[in-house]
Amino acid sequence: MPRATTRDNVRIYFEESGQGTPILFLHEFAADYSNWEPQMRYFSRGHRCITYSARGYTPSDVPAGEVYSYEHFYTDALAVLDHLRIERAHLVGLSMGAYSSLQIGLNAPQRALSMTLAGVGSGSEIENLDNWRKQCRANAEQFEALGSAEVAKVTREAPSRIPFLVKDPRGHADFYAALARHDSKGSANTMRGFQGGRPSIYTMTDAIRGVATPALIICGDEDDPCVGASLFLKKHLPAAGLAMFPKSGHVLNLEEPALFNASVERFVTLVEAGRWPVRDPRSAAAH
Repeated sequence: MPRATTRDNVRIYFEESGQGTPILFLHEFAADYSNWEPQMRYFSRGHRCITYSARGYTPSDVPAGEVYSYEHFYTDALAVLDHLRIERAHLVGLSMGAYSSLQIGLNAPQRALSMTLAGVGSGSEIENLDNWRKQCRANAEQFEALGSAEVAKVTREAPSRIPFLVKDPRGHADFYAALARHDSKGSANTMRGFQGGRPSIYTMTDAIRGVATPALIICGDEDDPCVGASLFLKKHLPAAGLAMFPKSGHVLNLEEPALFNASVERFVTLVEAGRWPVRDPRSAAAH
């Protein structure tokens, strides 16, 4: 199995396909490397595409201990690029993966050709932050006590997941059957460490304003926890565009694969052509 090794000796499983400018796909909490298959098949026709399972998600290692912080997750993505000797890549992240992509933009912008931030920002509302973290701890305990199969039954009925069910019952069933097979300890550690411990994006305004990396923000208009955060990032990221998918929820790359692929392809093409400009801050101030 192809694996990259992180700075703390965790082995990260990855797959790659195609040739050309690299695209690295970063998955969400409820997914793993395999959930990017529609994008791997589509984009590998013209790009070198890499997908990987984060730590805690088999066949990557499931380390013990408090090694599941957001810093671990975004530096793991960089470890995959380092292993493949890739200096810069387009980053395409969903939810947890979008947060990690943003952190690369903040902390290692020289590694990112662009950032696609899809379904980003849940749990960031300052007024609800304590409740969010309490819920993450409770969810972690559920994974440990009940196992992934039982937790998947609840997760699949979350409001932001229902549009996927309505549009594609078969795809929805496959997605949550895969979640039911996740390593419960890895999911618990990720929920407790990453999901419940990451800083709110609303606390990083000044840093976000300094990120000139081209960014495409994609949000489903029925993914309520992410709408406000997506608008916030559009306002403050200097080179951001916003795509709102109508009647769509959280699992955007699987729920609307054709629209997702077309949106990302257009974005990447414009970035590579040097036609995705940074917004003049004076124009924003004028409004």
